Amino acid sequence: MSQTVTRADFDQVMVPNYAPAEYIPVRGEGSRVWDQAGREYIDLAGGIAVNGLGHAHPALVKALTEQAGRIWHVSNGLTNEPALRLAKKLVAATFAERVFFCNSGAEANEAAFKLARKYAIDVGGAEKYEIVSTTNSFHGRTFFTVTVGGQPKYSDGFGPRPQGVKHIAYNDIDALKAAVSDKTAAVVVEPVQGEGGVLPATKAYLQAARDLCNQYGALLIFDEVQTGVGRTGSLYAYMDYGVTPDILTSAKSLGGGFPIGAMLTTETVAKHFGVGTHGSTYGGNPLACSVAEAVLDVVNTPEVLAGVRSKHARFVSRLNEIATKTGAFTQVRGMGLLLGAVLSDAYKGRTKDFVVASAKAGVIVLQAGPDVMRFAPSLVIPDADIDAGLDRFEQAVRTVLGQ
Repeated sequence: MSQTVTRADFDQVMVPNYAPAEYIPVRGEGSRVWDQAGREYIDLAGGIAVNGLGHAHPALVKALTEQAGRIWHVSNGLTNEPALRLAKKLVAATFAERVFFCNSGAEANEAAFKLARKYAIDVGGAEKYEIVSTTNSFHGRTFFTVTVGGQPKYSDGFGPRPQGVKHIAYNDIDALKAAVSDKTAAVVVEPVQGEGGVLPATKAYLQAARDLCNQYGALLIFDEVQTGVGRTGSLYAYMDYGVTPDILTSAKSLGGGFPIGAMLTTETVAKHFGVGTHGSTYGGNPLACSVAEAVLDVVNTPEVLAGVRSKHARFVSRLNEIATKTGAFTQVRGMGLLLGAVLSDAYKGRTKDFVVASAKAGVIVLQAGPDVMRFAPSLVIPDADIDAGLDRFEQAVRTVLGQ
């Protein structure tokens, strides 16, 4: 028998590490969701860049339900067909030669950082273990990944941090040159900083990172948890830049809403994860891999990827129009359908106000820190939903500004 639950129940039964909105979505279709009261919202957040094909996409529903009738889980002492099919497609579509499956972006990054250190120590000795990261970066919520991430607010208060992590300014080539040395095991970069304010890397910065890693025998890791699987208009953002990493992490849109993560790498690097060195109970789960295979089949097509680029132009044009009319934003930046609108000085620190007002206007948006509004909708969102969603967003902006 089903139980009636409300938002008030969250405060009674859940650990208070989240502060969710007052409404509870119960159904979604395409880029629209409905809450318990039947109120409709246009979703321009995509579950934080997760629902890459929107809600209840027929291809994903079909893949999940068909696999559910076959087999749900096997231990990692066995393998399964969906995992092997998905791995083969990822290898065929990218630089990678080997794939490790897990359940989230944090787990994919944890695996990447462990592998990078294992490789470096095996090849270069015990002192080659440092990881160079950037300030304002985000790589997950395990203790290792929040330490590598450049936001102390996520790692403070938990005692001594893992050692050997350096943080430098993003897009600062001189700082990068000063940080990388013979002790460097890896440099990790988000091609677009997501949580850090939707800030794209410059090609020169990524190329410098590649060159320095080559020079010092370090590995280049691209965290593409948020930028991957079509989000930028290419299957992965490294393809936009023409700079190839040694390790790439993927999650979020890879499962279209079903939990899955993946670490992609070369055969040379992968062999340092021998049997027993790392693992995941649910990694490579048949249900998750079946859904992710369907996601790839839909997203990795010229039509969808070109559509992301055209929808980017539509989004940017409309957001700039809102900025001109209201004065709320000074800049719109990002790639593909990962976009940020930077608040004007008068409204800095108020992203939460815009998120709340937007929900009241019937549109779901995100924040990327206190000063940047973030948008990460479905990659196949109809143009009509973009227009209607941003109309509602403009209404919310005017409410906050008192216009």
